Amino acid sequence: MSALVRMRLAGFLRTGRAVAPLLAGLITLGTLYGGGRAQPAEAYGVSAVVLFPVLAWQTKILLDVEPDVQRRLAQVTVGVVRERWAGLLAAAVAALVTVAVALLFPWLVGGVSGPVDPGDRSIPVGLALGLWAHLLVVPAAVALGALASRASVGGAAYGVAVLALGGVGAVVLGLTGSVAPWLAPPIMAAARTTAGDAAALTVLGLSGWALAWSAAVVGGYLWRRRAQG
Repeated sequence: MSALVRMRLAGFLRTGRAVAPLLAGLITLGTLYGGGRAQPAEAYGVSAVVLFPVLAWQTKILLDVEPDVQRRLAQVTVGVVRERWAGLLAAAVAALVTVAVALLFPWLVGGVSGPVDPGDRSIPVGLALGLWAHLLVVPAAVALGALASRASVGGAAYGVAVLALGGVGAVVLGLTGSVAPWLAPPIMAAARTTAGDAAALTVLGLSGWALAWSAAVVGGYLWRRRAQG
């Protein structure tokens, strides 16, 4: 299965399909950090929110690169279950690379402020919270992008609709006072946590929520793949 993961990543890179989501992410982050400096925790919390639709789109592009015939040949070679999980793993690896760029980017453009005094621990705490917020987004974005992929929904229009609904819904349903926040991944709640009091129980609770939501959406993706054949 590792060979299939490498092959899909190589196809994603060699066809140039990786350029569009990377540029979209950099432009979005450049706009975000162009407004002035912020504390790392607060800046990274917002960064994770704006990267969610970008990572989901990136996942869809990666999974859509492979022709349908080649995907069926991969199913015969490695098995149906491994073929499907190889795509998810390849998308997760690509997402982690994008996250690494997002974590480094604000330091290159001066978008975050440094420590106020030698005893200021806002930088290491902010980095830890920022890493957590971005890692929390990865499984949810990969799950949404997979659900929107051609192999799952069939037509391109349906895929765009799934991405748009998931991206907008994650923000709207994540607002304070939402009537059904559990329908969306906790990316907005994580952003609020990084900007406020990040208690350990809150971090664990949001992490469990994100994993449960991602597992449910991945389950829907696998069910759709079974239905599509």
